[in-house]
Amino acid sequence: MPPQSLSAMLAAIEAGAPAPAVPSASPTGRVPIASASAAMMRTKPERVSPPPPLEALSPSLARLLDNAKEPDRRVELAFLARQFVQATLPHRNPGDLPLWKRTNGKLTLAIQPGMNIETGKSYGYPYGTLPRLLLFWMTTEAITTKSRRLELGHTLTDFMRELGLNPNNGSRNAKRSDARRLTGQMERLFRATISFQESDNDGRRAGKAWVDMQVAPEGMLWWDLQQPEQGTLWGSWVQLGERFYEAITAAPVPVDMRALRALKRSPLALDVYAWATYTAYQTQRTEQSRLVEWAWLHEQFGADYAELKEFTRKAKAALRKVQVVYPAFGMAYERGGIRVLPCSPAVTLKRKDSVPASPPTPSLAAQAAFRVRHPGRDLELCLDAWRNFLVCKGTSPYSADAHFLAFAAKWA
Repeated sequence: MPPQSLSAMLAAIEAGAPAPAVPSASPTGRVPIASASAAMMRTKPERVSPPPPLEALSPSLARLLDNAKEPDRRVELAFLARQFVQATLPHRNPGDLPLWKRTNGKLTLAIQPGMNIETGKSYGYPYGTLPRLLLFWMTTEAITTKSRRLELGHTLTDFMRELGLNPNNGSRNAKRSDARRLTGQMERLFRATISFQESDNDGRRAGKAWVDMQVAPEGMLWWDLQQPEQGTLWGSWVQLGERFYEAITAAPVPVDMRALRALKRSPLALDVYAWATYTAYQTQRTEQSRLVEWAWLHEQFGADYAELKEFTRKAKAALRKVQVVYPAFGMAYERGGIRVLPCSPAVTLKRKDSVPASPPTPSLAAQAAFRVRHPGRDLELCLDAWRNFLVCKGTSPYSADAHFLAFAAKWA
């Protein structure tokens, strides 16, 4: 059988052909869920077929699947802020709205578009795959350089290649060319104001915490759309807002940039991939499977899909694509949702020598102090974010309690 290219495989999946998936396995644990979902936990998972042998795949996909077994080797490491995993950008253009928002549980993401001073009109909302790729790049650069100022380079062509885009796609003046679409989405994202708000109401008391962030209040763009390969005397750059920088670097989720490039045609597939590796990390840490209902995923990702049935169909197609680039993701379909089995994340970070083999655990006194200082906030989520922060920064705190409480003050 001749080898298939990764793009051909993804195209086949888009058309509804079956795709490789990981073998099903029995859950190793249970998580508390609502009584309405208890029956679902007893439902026998659908059988999942194993992935094809490596010799039947293209060399590039075979290397990707081989790296999935040893994720610390030859990985093109990228990151995404945890908040953008929990609540995602629009998939489609929301149109002329004063405010766009998406709510997932207690967390709400809201976006206000920036204003074009020259035209007096709104830049519009960032949507689709391009701002997602930009967010991955921005978060990765901010973590790598430890700087709010991000250098975009002297040519648009080089920057497009860094994102995995084709600088020769379409004529230079075509509306659908990657160059023109990218620059348009960059302005939409950089000039926007993004807000995160977490609300809690337990019936006795109500509270909320929020942060309003301008993405990039400063910047210079000198690229030439007519000659994207032409270098400029001054390099293009943006400077992230201080609060936005703190938010995206506080608790990043590691991913593989090669998988992002493979999934770049589908905003839903990019969202599901980031969610899958974050959820896999949680199941690996707890050694418990997790049942996720389609209704919950629809709330998290599917605001652009009016009907749950339509979203479920699209989400299954996206999951088939994700399993091509992330075959270690363990899952099985159950009635009304999917069960994520304990498995490895898409990327496992190498720990520096200063990081202990087991993440530290704050004392019960520190955890009690967290509940007093931040009523209504999720302690387990904060602990996950803190431990991930230690791994990404290569830090081993002298006092776990003091470090955790200081981190929690910023996280909350």
